[in-house]
Amino acid sequence: MTRATLRLVRTQAFRIVLVYVVLFAFSVSALLFFTYWNTRRTMDAQADQIIEAEITGLNEQYQRLGIRGLDESVRNRSLHPGQALYILADDQHRYLSGNLDSWPGVRPETGNFVEFDYERRVNGMPETRRARGQLFPLQTPSGDFYLLVGEDVHDRDLTQRMFTTTLPWTMGLILAFGLLGGALMSRNMLARLDSINRTSGEIVAGNLARRVPVSGAQDEFDVLAENLNRMLDRIERLMKGLREVTDSVAHDLRTPLNRLRQRLEQSQARLAASGADTTEMDRAIAETDQLIGTFNALLLIAETDAGTARGAMSPLDLASVAADICELYEPLAEEKNVSLTLAAPFGLHGNDTVIEGNRSLVSQALANLVDNALKYTPPGGRVTVRPAMSFQGVDLCVADTGPGIPPEERPRVVERFVRLEASRHSPGTGLGLSLVQAVAHFHNAELILEDNEPGLRAILRFPRPMQRLTPPGAYKVPQITSRAAAE
Repeated sequence: MTRATLRLVRTQAFRIVLVYVVLFAFSVSALLFFTYWNTRRTMDAQADQIIEAEITGLNEQYQRLGIRGLDESVRNRSLHPGQALYILADDQHRYLSGNLDSWPGVRPETGNFVEFDYERRVNGMPETRRARGQLFPLQTPSGDFYLLVGEDVHDRDLTQRMFTTTLPWTMGLILAFGLLGGALMSRNMLARLDSINRTSGEIVAGNLARRVPVSGAQDEFDVLAENLNRMLDRIERLMKGLREVTDSVAHDLRTPLNRLRQRLEQSQARLAASGADTTEMDRAIAETDQLIGTFNALLLIAETDAGTARGAMSPLDLASVAADICELYEPLAEEKNVSLTLAAPFGLHGNDTVIEGNRSLVSQALANLVDNALKYTPPGGRVTVRPAMSFQGVDLCVADTGPGIPPEERPRVVERFVRLEASRHSPGTGLGLSLVQAVAHFHNAELILEDNEPGLRAILRFPRPMQRLTPPGAYKVPQITSRAAAE
């Protein structure tokens, strides 16, 4: 089964049609079976009435004229062609009279209706037919005799064969045409849903100008598409307003904050020149730096969530990004006496760790992960950065030997301004992992937090590229180890 066929079979429309076809086929089968049963019962009842009437008449003849009169009456009735069948035989089942050539293979069960096969010439050719009859025993002083009166029910058998032949074909045709109709309906619905899904995917990717196509059929899908388009119009207006507000905030607040910091630095320089205490001024500058950092982080998260950096996507080698970030944080690792190591890439295609991404955002996300790892890893600990290729995707892994994050707290730490109790008194804003999560969402990637035993392993897992963007081995990653680790 092909992927397209499997996808078609899994649609809700196909399942609904399949259930309806099965119920309809069951209903038709039940109706045909009831029709057949009722028809056969009616035909048997009619045959039984005719047989009982014949036996009653012949019994009267026997009561009045005896066995000879009965034999004469059977001979006379056998001369008239029709559906009635007669045979009078002795206790050895030897033929005496009637329109049956010999005694059929039935047991002498008095009063019970029996069915048997007999031969009859039709257009000069012998033909085996079906009959239904009743046995009537006769006891005379000269011996025992048996009278079998029957009725040809060959037409009933033909009707039965017609029903038994028609029923499987009817079931098969209903299922075949039902499945074909279900496949056509599912294909049509799947095509409409695919257009909605494609549009939704482009909107999620950042193209807020896309709209769901309307076919003009004025069906429920068109109603859904029109409602979705109105919702998208509303969202686009809100996002446009948000971007305008963001731009205004960036213009009206970021510049004054930078000017405030410059004035604080100038005041600090004057106080230092005059020999005054600049402790409070240093704290004010540090608080201003933290405020500017928080402000910049919020703006970057908002821009990433809005997809405004989508145009900066290009082939990006994660191994190169990891090497740059490790080189950038090597002095800080040495200062904290923490081993910062860039491990060689491994995986399916060697050093092929190229994705389609925004270098600035991925670098910022990896920098946040490395900064957090260095911040919470005690002296003498180890932080390892490793790009990797696997069946699940292309990974950027940052592992440390710090205290880690409890499993129940991991879903919370990616929310904005969330800080655990262990990090309340350390510098930070609680936006580092939120930015990493936003960058992951921007690249259709996934942020995974796992135990490193001890410590935390943070993995940025990007989707695997459809094809290699650079040849294997085009970029060789050096083994970077901080001097603190060498010592």
